[in-house]
This record gives sequence, structure tokens and C-alpha cells, in this order.
Amino acid sequence: MGASDPAAAGPVMGREEVDRALARLGAEHEAIETSLLALQDHAGRRLLEGAELTGVTKERWAAAEQHIALLWAYFDAYTDALTAAREIRARRRSPGSGELAELTDLLRGDGITIAAGAASAANPDAPATLTAGPAKLSERLSLEELVDRMNSRYAETLDVIAAADSVWSALPARIDLLGAELQRTRQLAHSVGVRPREHPAGDDLERITGELADLRAEVIRDPLAFWSRGSASSAPGGGRPDTARYDAAARALEDVRREIEAVLHVRQDAEQRLIEVRDVLSRADRTLAEARQARGEVLAKILASDVPAVSGPPTALQEQLANAAEYRRSAQWHRLSPLLESLEQRAGDELTRAREELSAVTAPLAVRAELRGRLDAYKAKVARHGLAEDPLLHERYEKARRMLWSAPCDLVAAEHAVLRYQQAALESLNGPVDKPRGM
Repeated sequence: MGASDPAAAGPVMGREEVDRALARLGAEHEAIETSLLALQDHAGRRLLEGAELTGVTKERWAAAEQHIALLWAYFDAYTDALTAAREIRARRRSPGSGELAELTDLLRGDGITIAAGAASAANPDAPATLTAGPAKLSERLSLEELVDRMNSRYAETLDVIAAADSVWSALPARIDLLGAELQRTRQLAHSVGVRPREHPAGDDLERITGELADLRAEVIRDPLAFWSRGSASSAPGGGRPDTARYDAAARALEDVRREIEAVLHVRQDAEQRLIEVRDVLSRADRTLAEARQARGEVLAKILASDVPAVSGPPTALQEQLANAAEYRRSAQWHRLSPLLESLEQRAGDELTRAREELSAVTAPLAVRAELRGRLDAYKAKVARHGLAEDPLLHERYEKARRMLWSAPCDLVAAEHAVLRYQQAALESLNGPVDKPRGM
């Protein structure tokens, strides 16, 4: 490319305008230098330089390293241009027209040269300039264009460094804390017999251990794979670490911890719970024994052929109860926990079933008792009205009483006799009434 055209810089700047531009560029130069030095000293950059990177982080860091080298090349060119402008301005207190034109070209024109290597790095898609011998001028830029390029490359580089540093600052420490919690949970699980290939929670602990180890290694080697970027307009480093895998491992560990705590509770109150299960089963046995005794009484006292049979004792539950006691003696808490829960449920069901069988067996006796009570109630009512000696009432009462107090009692015939006495009593007290159904 040829020398710059002074006319391309626009109207010639005045002395005050030049001084204001030099002051602004000087302040801007200091800010750029401060930013580049901060970038050079950034902890994330030092970590990236020393890490064995893979994946997307390796690719982006390789590009960022080229940008860093390019930024310093740009800054050197910027420094040279600013130094040259200051030297020209320092020649005279009141610069002449030639000096003002030269300053205008330097400050506003495309008077900054970029070597072929720097230009290629800045614009990798641009055609290459092949020259023999020393490096040729390949591109000329204005100070404004140079600053724009520095800002762009700086933002891209800082985005890589800040994102990697954010992930490294957040995730490994959290993974290590979760790993420490995992170790405590593993020790607790081992103390209650929860081990891999012996209990599902033990297998889960092994899986979580492997997942945390893999996750930490991947975070160290490829932190940018765990970065959720913010919006396109966000500042460099805008976004947050992607903690989805960490969160899933933390939830899985919490589920295991709750299961281990349940097993611990079993260890603490196993004896009392076993006593309570034995008590419930004992009550069920007594209730079944009572039902069997009641059935014999019913068959002896009630003329009936549909009295249900009474089942035997729950021998299977007794065997499981013995197994539970053995698990407690041998501290196999992980086996005792689910067995105790099953025993508690089934023992309660067994007691309910025994009570239902007793109720079914004693139903005829309850019917007889109700008929006896009704017969005596009507007899007392008749006596209060002075009709106790009525021949018809006396005859019907005695017939019903003999049926209800004889063995075996025919409940159907007895109920019919009670209803006939009830009807006769009501007719004597109130006059004729409708004949009860079934008479």
C-alpha cells in the first residue's frame, strides 16, 4: 500500500484541537496499557497457560493467545504513533500549518502501519500478502480503527479468560465439598452395612463417586464446556457456570443420605419396633384363639350351618419376625430396615383380619343377644301397663323365651316367635296393628 493521503484525514486540525486530541489519546493510552497489564496478570490467564486443556477450551485459548500477542503489537503501534505525534507537537509552542497537517494526518488519517503477520492475525480471512525480503507494509489504519480492533480482541480474550476463571473458581471447590460429604456418607453407609453389590444405596454411592471424579477432571481440562454464556450484548465474561451435572450428583447424594438415615433410625429403635410387632402379632393370635373358642360355642348353642371357619396363626410372619431378630443381632441394618416396614404393615393387617373373623364368627350370638334384649324390653313394657297376666301374651312370651334360652337355638324360628310376641303386645297396648312382614 502507498503513503497516506493527507486529504483523507479531513480538514486540518487547529492547535487547540490537536492538544485536546493528544490529551484524550494519552489518557486512552494509559487505560489500554493498564487493561493489558491486568490481562497479563489475570489469574485465569496464568491457569490457562499452565493447564493441559482439551475440547472447546483448548481451541478458544489457542485463539486467545494469538489475540494477546496481537494486542501488544497493536499497542506498540499505538504507542509509536502517539510518541511521534507528541514529538511533532513539541517542536514549537505554536505549530505551523505543515506541522498541523502532519499531526492531522497522524491523528485522524490512516498513518499507522501494520506488518503482514499482524494483519494476517487480525484478519485471517483476508488474502495473504507474499513479499520477498524484509516485511512489507500490508495495512494502514487510523488510531480510531486501531483502538476498535484492540477493544474487539481484548473483549474476546477477556471473555475466554474470565469464563474459564469463573468455572474454575466455582465448580472444583463445590465438587470437593460434595466429595467430602460423599466420603462421610460412605463411612456412615459402611457402618450400617450399606455396601456396593449388597444394597442399592451402596451402588448409588459408587456411581456418584465415579461421576464426581469424572466431572472434576473434565472441569479442570475443559472449563468452557461448563459455561453458560449470557446474552450477546453482555460484558466479557458474562454468563454463569453450568452446574447441571453437579446439581444432579448433589441430589442423588441427598437421596442416598436420606436412605442411610432411615437405616440409622432402624438401628436406633429396632428393638422397640420389634417388640411392637410381636405385641401386634400376639394380639392377633389371641383374637384368633378367641374366634376359635367362640365358633365352638356358636356351633353348640346356635342351630346354624354357615359359621365361617377360623384361620390358623400367621406362621410365615413369625418366621420373618425371627429373621428380623437375627438381622438385628448381626447388625444387618440395611436388611432389617425394609423387613421391619413390611412386618409392621402385615402385622397390622393380620390383627385387622383376626378381628374381622371374630366378628363374623360371633355374629349369631350377637343376633341372639339382640333378640333376648328385645323380648325382655317388650315384657317390661307390657308389665308396666298391667298386662303381664294376659294369657296370649304369656303364651307367646314363654314360647319365644324357650327358643332363645335353649341349645341349639334356631335363630330363624326364635326371631319369628319374638316378632309374634311383639305384635301381640302392641295390639294389646294400642289396638290392632299391621302384621309384621314374614308372619
